[in-house]
Amino acid sequence: MAETAAALRALAHNVRAARTRAGLSLDELGRRAQVSKGALVALEKAQGNPNFATLVRLADTLGISVSALMEGPAEGRVRVVTADAVAPLWTGEQGGEARLMLTTSGPAPVEVWRWRLEPGEEYPSHPHQAGVVETVSVTAGRMTLVVDGTEYPVGAGQTATFDGDTPHTYRGGGTGPCSLIMTVHLPPGPAATT
Repeated sequence: MAETAAALRALAHNVRAARTRAGLSLDELGRRAQVSKGALVALEKAQGNPNFATLVRLADTLGISVSALMEGPAEGRVRVVTADAVAPLWTGEQGGEARLMLTTSGPAPVEVWRWRLEPGEEYPSHPHQAGVVETVSVTAGRMTLVVDGTEYPVGAGQTATFDGDTPHTYRGGGTGPCSLIMTVHLPPGPAATT
């Protein structure tokens, strides 16, 4: 429970700091990210339980990574993260999950995700900001990657990459679970102001 409270406090601080740096009011951030002002007020007070889609929309709008919204103080030069130490940010109806393992530092950060999808389970993603590139490497099983309405089967040992600024879906395929590593390459610079 203490870890959850600490994570919510870090999230609240990071959202407020990023919003202030971007010069956005709660109303404007809510409008751009399609998140209610009430939810943002609660979030900045370290209350509530934002879902994965909300975190992605906030991160995209603020021009930062999801993990930048969630990270606490810097841990040092080398960071080693185990999957057990990271709570899932998405859990599917059949037991699949997505864990944001870490985000690299620098002007163009990269998020590293570990996903597991059960057969038929899917996660639809809204389009990200322009310049985001996703790479999906299937380590076990099969999945179907749907990008802008077109399906692409991706099996164990295969890797796919695509521009993330279009609707896309990850769907488990085959008869068993699909395990994959995903990287999300974020563009350098501040968020777009459109």
